[in-house]
Amino acid sequence: MTMAGNISTGFGRLPIEEQIATELEQLSSRRRYRTMPEVGTRSGRFITVGGRQLLNLSSNDYLGIGADDGLLSSWLADAAGSCDAGRYAMTSSSSRLLTGNHPLYDELEATIAVQYGREAALVFNSGYHANTGILPALSNRHDLILCDRLNHASIIDGLRIAEAEYKRFRHADYDHLEELLEQGVGCYRQVFIVTESVFSMDGDLADLRRLVALKKRYGAMLIVDEAHGVGVFGARGLGLAEEQGVLDGIDILVGTFGKALASTGAFGVMSSLVREYLVNTMRTVIFTTALPPMVLGWSLLTFRKQLGMLREREHLMALASQLRSSLRSAGFEVPGQSHIVPVVLGPDSRAVEMGSALREAGFHALPVRPPTVPENSSRLRFSLRADLSLEDIDALATVMKP
Repeated sequence: MTMAGNISTGFGRLPIEEQIATELEQLSSRRRYRTMPEVGTRSGRFITVGGRQLLNLSSNDYLGIGADDGLLSSWLADAAGSCDAGRYAMTSSSSRLLTGNHPLYDELEATIAVQYGREAALVFNSGYHANTGILPALSNRHDLILCDRLNHASIIDGLRIAEAEYKRFRHADYDHLEELLEQGVGCYRQVFIVTESVFSMDGDLADLRRLVALKKRYGAMLIVDEAHGVGVFGARGLGLAEEQGVLDGIDILVGTFGKALASTGAFGVMSSLVREYLVNTMRTVIFTTALPPMVLGWSLLTFRKQLGMLREREHLMALASQLRSSLRSAGFEVPGQSHIVPVVLGPDSRAVEMGSALREAGFHALPVRPPTVPENSSRLRFSLRADLSLEDIDALATVMKP
């Protein structure tokens, strides 16, 4: 058979559709087949899935802002009564470098930069855009990127797009990271360290103080993804970096609007020079349509609102502490120290079956399986929210059986 013939018949000499069908069957047999859930209405901390109203334990609406109907109604009423149609437009119809750079971008970025005490901020269309765009823009083939092994898939994709060499240090093993830094000193134009602050699958926390000390000692550039930290940690909800007192020690801090801030998009805080360089080189900024003004205005509102939600943050952490304690007492493996409370169950089938049992009991908690987590570490992940009650946590702990 000719090479052209091999290409035309796809992988393994089967038409591509047959290969895809086989792989889907394999996923199904291993209990890893995924479907889009039939999601209906949301009402506060409850969500309707498949026609049933369930307590929502799989949302990233950590502060409950996304379920605040009064806030949304007020916002929409302002939009309906406004004479400034451009401020509430549903599309930008252009990239920021053409006609999409609405004044709300400037206001939002200036507000964020001031709160973080930094020179500049830059808004992105998503956290995925931020993480797949920053590293390829800043690094080249003469650089080294050191990445925590459990960093999010978007960061890993950014590594693969970038031309730089990269190495992944053992998760939260900063002695291993320092070994790699020592090996790299003098061998590269620039070394970058990239980590999450709150790891979403284990709910554990990075030691940002140690990372800042290491980056200073070895002249590295530190990039921290605070996707699950913004809104949740710190007196003003600026993230784990605020909580640990190192806001000024991180070169680029990335936050998202799509979780605790109940909007869409992401942002980075940085120096003015780095912002200027990213605007000129970052492909996920240059080659994408800008966010709609309506979204920017809502993000500005929710960012300002969360600054004063310290009581909700404290309540959220109390909920997490109680749930983690109850589950550990029941004999479950429960890692982490944050508002994300995973229960590691091992086999895929056990996680799927326990998720189904919880659904029958009125709880929406989805199983997390490989490749999202390592083999034989499938789990249920409870993403808590500040509008839950201690009674909700007690009810959940009661139905969980080892």
